[in-house]
Amino acid sequence: MEDEQMHTQSTEIDLLTPSKELRLYSKRILVTAPRNYAYRLAEQIIKQGGLPVFMPTIETCYLSNYTKLDAALGRIEEFDWIVFTSRNGITAFFQRMNDLDIPVSVVQKCQLCALGEDAESLLSFSGKVDLIPTESSPAGIVAELAKLPQIHEKKVLIPAPEVVGLPEPDVVPNLITDLQQLGIEVTRVPTYITQGLDKSIYGIELNVMRQAIIDVIAFSSTAEVESFLTMVNSQSDYEHCVIACFGPYTTANAQKLGMTVSIVSRDYSSFEGFAEAIAAFFTPTSSSNEAFQDVE
Repeated sequence: MEDEQMHTQSTEIDLLTPSKELRLYSKRILVTAPRNYAYRLAEQIIKQGGLPVFMPTIETCYLSNYTKLDAALGRIEEFDWIVFTSRNGITAFFQRMNDLDIPVSVVQKCQLCALGEDAESLLSFSGKVDLIPTESSPAGIVAELAKLPQIHEKKVLIPAPEVVGLPEPDVVPNLITDLQQLGIEVTRVPTYITQGLDKSIYGIELNVMRQAIIDVIAFSSTAEVESFLTMVNSQSDYEHCVIACFGPYTTANAQKLGMTVSIVSRDYSSFEGFAEAIAAFFTPTSSSNEAFQDVE
């Protein structure tokens, strides 16, 4: 759930516009995001005239063991910063605080950081957001914190997913390493679970994809890519599909896993930018051409 952020001019689509006039008209786009994110991406695809096909390859859910999270919440006042890398982390973190009757006021002494539109969620739970990196990515977090005086003396808490049944993407481990290189004392705490789903529930969707009826497969995270690859028999299952990734980090990891990525969202602060990049790919002569890039 990336590299130099490019802001795409948001263009409001008149919902009374005939479908045939929209850039993704008749395009079927496989959405692999977990269900709590998928509807947000699907909404943006629909606005562009596309036809989202739901096939979440991962799901995110609450922890089964809260020992480590509860311990961190019990000493929350020790941390100077709490850095959230996903909306799921924000939701699960504050839900656990609520379950334990820990008042939100205990985090007021901490500096709080969130990425892109996740900041809206953080604000709704905590009443404040201290840092929204200009670049909506882990690298953006590191770049902003590196500018702060005495940052090497600070303690940072990172609420992170516990990855089950899949190789863990390198996003959080790399963030921790980069922060530690600044001299920061980093504590990672499992806050929610990310796990793969059983491909047996997707017989229809996989068959449709193999019949070359799906135009685009849209990945919003590396975990989605990894789980997707366990569901297909070989590259021939999806070779007719255009691969789209939500930013350069997911793109780089998809390429490492053997995929050819043709669409990369440069504005990855929201799913609006992702849908815009997909739409721009199918209208290369439009002024929205900057919303996408081809990756060899």
